Amino acid sequence: MPARVHAVLVVRPEGRIPAAPHLTRTLEALAAQTRPVDALTIVLCGNDPALTRIAAASGAEGVITASAGTTFAAATALATPRLTGDAVWLLAQDTAPDPDALLRLAGALELSSSLAVAAPKLVAWDDPAEIVSLGVSMTRYGRTVELAAGELDQGQRDGDADVLGADVRGMLVHRESWRALGGLDPALGGADEGLDLAVRARLAADRVSLVPAARVAVAGDGVAAMARGRKRARRRAFAERTAQLHRRLAYAPAPAVVLHWLSFLPLALWRSVVHLVGKVPHKVLPEWGATLLVMARMAAVARARRRIRTARTVGWSRIAPLRVSRSEMRLRWDGDAAESDAPVRSELRFFVGGGAWVVLGALAVSALLFAPLLAWPVLGGEGLAPLRATVAGLWQDAAWGARPLGLDVVGPADPFSALLALIGSLSPAEPSRALVVLWILALPLAVLGGWFAATRVTESSLLRITAAIAWALAPAFLAALVEGRPAALLLHLLLPWLFFAASVAHRSWAPAGAASILLVAVLACAPSLAPAVAVLWSAALVVVALVAPRGIARVVWLVVPSIVVFAPLVWTQVRLGNPWGLLADPGVPFAGDEATADPLGRLLLAAGFPTSDPGGWTALTGGPVWWIVLLAAPLAVLALLAALTPRWLTAAGLLLIAATGLATAFAAVGVAVSFDHATPIPLWPGSGLSLAWLGVVGAAVVALDAGVPSRIRVLRPIGALLTLAALTVAVAPSLTAMTSDTPRAVLTNGPVSTLPAFVAAEGRGSTSVGTIVLDPRADGLRVDVVWGGSATLGGQSTLDATRTEARPADQELASLAADLVTPSSEDAVGALAARGIGFVLLQPGPGGEDDVIRGARLTAATSLDQRDSLDAVGATARGDLWRVTSGVQPRAALDGTQARLQQLVAAGWIGVLVVAALLAVPTVASRRVARRTPRTVGFVRGGTR
Repeated sequence: MPARVHAVLVVRPEGRIPAAPHLTRTLEALAAQTRPVDALTIVLCGNDPALTRIAAASGAEGVITASAGTTFAAATALATPRLTGDAVWLLAQDTAPDPDALLRLAGALELSSSLAVAAPKLVAWDDPAEIVSLGVSMTRYGRTVELAAGELDQGQRDGDADVLGADVRGMLVHRESWRALGGLDPALGGADEGLDLAVRARLAADRVSLVPAARVAVAGDGVAAMARGRKRARRRAFAERTAQLHRRLAYAPAPAVVLHWLSFLPLALWRSVVHLVGKVPHKVLPEWGATLLVMARMAAVARARRRIRTARTVGWSRIAPLRVSRSEMRLRWDGDAAESDAPVRSELRFFVGGGAWVVLGALAVSALLFAPLLAWPVLGGEGLAPLRATVAGLWQDAAWGARPLGLDVVGPADPFSALLALIGSLSPAEPSRALVVLWILALPLAVLGGWFAATRVTESSLLRITAAIAWALAPAFLAALVEGRPAALLLHLLLPWLFFAASVAHRSWAPAGAASILLVAVLACAPSLAPAVAVLWSAALVVVALVAPRGIARVVWLVVPSIVVFAPLVWTQVRLGNPWGLLADPGVPFAGDEATADPLGRLLLAAGFPTSDPGGWTALTGGPVWWIVLLAAPLAVLALLAALTPRWLTAAGLLLIAATGLATAFAAVGVAVSFDHATPIPLWPGSGLSLAWLGVVGAAVVALDAGVPSRIRVLRPIGALLTLAALTVAVAPSLTAMTSDTPRAVLTNGPVSTLPAFVAAEGRGSTSVGTIVLDPRADGLRVDVVWGGSATLGGQSTLDATRTEARPADQELASLAADLVTPSSEDAVGALAARGIGFVLLQPGPGGEDDVIRGARLTAATSLDQRDSLDAVGATARGDLWRVTSGVQPRAALDGTQARLQQLVAAGWIGVLVVAALLAVPTVASRRVARRTPRTVGFVRGGTR
């Protein structure tokens, strides 16, 4: 048995946990040892009067004071010159050994002359039956592996003695070995210190052994312990990764050190992706911090390698058998999975519950109602326009840069353009046909989204089907379908999926990542919903902070991608002094049949109808339409009754969604922030109504699910059937608009291009060809510039549509147009050519045009015919076309600053969406966690969901 044992006790308060009680217990445990320590040195890190008094009264041989930031390794180095005796016992303020711990550790050292390190069994401070640590090893690539942690101590590990390493707390080390090995490596950052010391001891031909009979209770708040808790997860990850990378450089063969060093940055990038996919985003910043720190501390690596080289007497093959193999790691992972709780999530029942059949039925109905669309290559209408002919053109429209409309407009694209580019890319040969397919599939897609959203509210297959059909029968959705409003249509299809993901975003990162992407798409379709989203997000933050604070970071993340994506547009509109333009509906600006602000209009809005002709009944009957409100009453009454059910908290959340949606719709009525030339375009109230419909349908389902007593369940199908029947009658004219003799639908076949075919062929696949479009009207000469073969849906810009005053480019364009149509003016064709404009189009007049305007068109045509540098192409279906024959200059490219800004915006968009997508990718672990949580949300009988 060693003649003398010198204990080194390092004390450093950590966080808000008081160190004095733990230090007192540790000193009492030391005093109670059956084999007492021969000398005790206390290292006090930080100035704490209470700890100083306790240390002074402990009878320690010496008390060393150090700064508060001193690490455990550095503190033991301060005590090393004072060491006496044959062995050093490494302790912290939270390591209380059992009375016979030192006796057993010292006995193990005495029995074997080759044993340099004896390590105890670490057990929980308040529960000695729980093993905290009993042996540490590492994989082939240096990853630390705890051999036994978090297990119930039943003696199952007491036979394990020969291990690669152990936790540093409670280690008893021969003094000669301690000095020969150079003590602990301070560059490890507080992690893997015991493992590293043991590895170096084995390379010095010494042994390391566990002594399971020697038990030391640890609280985990001492200087030698890793940071605990979720709030310190980043700190723990930083320390662990720092130690791993440092050891990799310290242990590597000399020729491989440089290769390892060069691999660190690519490896950090790869591991960042892995962390995001693995739903541990808090490890990304520590990964880069640890990488950069280790790469910069090559002097510390050199010192570590020198320690190993000085003490090493055997090869690395000595420790190879003690590493954890890949097969052993696989068994550990499988074992962890097997120990998970039994699944509590019910089966989805999409097929057996009838969901799939309802979707197929909706597809059949849609094919019947929209049969003419099956033969159309391009969808046309007031709010529609063709897409670019190529995928590259689609994404060019969606990028920051020169806009495809206007003389010289440079700025951000609407995020809606990126959504259209994504849809068009699904049909790369004919991007515009993707919109036709979307229109045909809209009805079944709405049913599908509504069904999945209902799974968060009810387990009843009947009520899920009811919710799916009610969602597809929403008046705002059908109005968008028949009036040709692509943004409103996509919004209605995306909202249920946003609800499906966002309602459980606090549970794990996978739904949070998916919801953050869906929120970007929703706001891209309806920027006017931003205030409502802000209200709902703030309410969610408060609720999650109260009932599930661990998920607050995930809820915060929901808005991060939207902030990044919309930042360029926000910055531009604010810089231009037009912040209200941020609320403008994206796409082609047109004034349709919006609801009015009179009492009847507001009554129709409250019933869910965004137009003054609710459901098409006014055009069909020509009579009063107030009675349509009665058909929406059953759904509204059920929604309000949900607040009286046992699931009133869930109902309250859904009614809040409904209230914010209705408030948005009421606020939008009559408000115009965009313009079609001189015509104000009011905001579409249907966006707010779609959000409100989501809350109302969800609350009605809650009422039918939780409000109907079990003994009279027959009321559930009766209530659902009556509600759906009333809704079907309310929207019947809209559903049949495309098949009636006098259709309400404004959908048309095409056009393939808004410009003549000659220009479309010239500008296919490029936006370098410019066409100035002239259109004399009663309110003045309308003029615009179209770049490429057509004005496209993705090329529309709210920056252009929401401008409230003429900008320099507008004034220049007006002057050019006036000169072109004025016979006596100077030749303006040269100015067109210098701007890259190669064509002039004089559009035909609308029907019913008076003689004065027809005269203005004739005068303009005469003036254009007289221009020597214009070559008349002839009359086309789109109007009279002239070609500029003088040298047309290429369209001005972006300057250096604009090009860098374009790259920055693209990098920001791609970066944040890639991060969100990686978070959204499900993993085995995330699916296992999901199976242990209910599918529905909110409080129900028996607990929280």
